This record gives sequence, structure tokens and C-alpha cells, in this order.
Amino acid sequence: MKTAMILKAIRFCMQASVFTSIACTWLFAADWQDLTQDDSLQGWQKLGGEASYSIEDGVITGKTGPGKNTFLTRGPYSDFVLEFEVRCDPDLNSGVQIRSHVYPEDTPQESQPKRIRDKGEVYGYQCEIRADANGANGCAGNFWDEGRRTLWLDETVDAEQAQKHYRAGEWNAFRIVAQGTRIRSWVNGHAVADFTDDRDASGFIGLQVHSIREGSGPYSVSWRNIRIRELAADESPE
Repeated sequence: MKTAMILKAIRFCMQASVFTSIACTWLFAADWQDLTQDDSLQGWQKLGGEASYSIEDGVITGKTGPGKNTFLTRGPYSDFVLEFEVRCDPDLNSGVQIRSHVYPEDTPQESQPKRIRDKGEVYGYQCEIRADANGANGCAGNFWDEGRRTLWLDETVDAEQAQKHYRAGEWNAFRIVAQGTRIRSWVNGHAVADFTDDRDASGFIGLQVHSIREGSGPYSVSWRNIRIRELAADESPE
């Protein structure tokens, strides 16, 4: 009798363990969230300059305006997979911020020269949309430390080779995975950046319209099929 009771207790614990495992998997395996649903910019916030943003038929379009770089932001998010398609005017630079923030007060950037970043300016990781070999590692898919260290974060990227994956003036598919200290990117299915950095574990995402020289433009950049799936710390992003 005693042995039977022990075996019954063991079976109960095993069943409970399986149930707990299934429940935890269900709890943490978040679904994809469509960020352009209902043709609405509700939930987004514009920061920075005076570029304009609109949405039509699921496409967010940013148009250049006066002032500094402008960002349409949403979040915060910590660990996630972010996917989107983007089409940028060939004469315009752009990017997508992740785990980013704004300066709460006027602050000197970390890199030289020590220019002052105004209160409300955006800083953080920016996945480059288009770059014309801006520095040794500058290319679509690499990450620029916007408004802070002002450098390319994956120094191993072969910019000349990686830039070939980007199609200027056409729709391009981007995928970003941020999990723990590791950040990765793909452009049109090709791996680009893969680096670690411990500065920012969480922050907003932001669609950038870069500033332009007075008298130039107007230019535009558009995004569609923007979706995000939040990840647990040890969850596979696949």
C-alpha cells in the first residue's frame, strides 16, 4: 500500500511538471503584434524635428520637414523580433531605432566632438536603412549608436558586400532580433549585423526621417508590414 501511494505521488508530480511547462511555454510565447493595423497611428508618438507621418492602406510614410532628425516612436520593448518592409527615397537617409530613449536634459554626447544633445533628442541603437559607405562599416542593416557614441556597433561587417543586399528605391525586408545583450539583423534574408552591447536592455522603437539640408527635398520613406513579437529571455526567435 505504501509503495502504491508513493508511485501515485510521483505520477502526480510528473503530470504537474508537464502542465507547468506547457503553461509557461504558452504564457511566454507571445503572438505577433501588427503595428500598422486599422490604418491608425494611435499608440505612436512623434519626437524630434518637424517631419510628418501619415498612414494609408497599412503604409506609414514619413516626409522630410525642417529641424532635426524626426522619429515616430512606440514602446518600450525589451527582447523581441521586429520585422518590416521599407522603401526609402535614394536621396534620403533613414533608420529604425530600437531600445532607444530621449535625453531628459541638455547632454553632451559621448563621442568627440562633445556636441550638446538637446533635451528631448533621441539616442540609442539605430538599424541603418540606407548608408553610402558612411565610415568603414556603414551599410544597410548595421547599427549606428544614434546621438550618443556615434559609431557603427558591429565592426566586423563587410559594408561593401552587405550593401549589395539592399535595393535602393525599392521595398526591402528587414528583420531585427534583440535578446539579452545580443542584437542581430537581416536585410532581404541576408544576415548583416551580429554584436553584443550592454548599454540598453529596453526602450522604444522609432521610425526615422533624417534631417536634410535647407533647400533640398522634400523626400520620403515608407514602412509597411511592421510587426513585433516579444521574446522570453531563453526563447528561440525562430
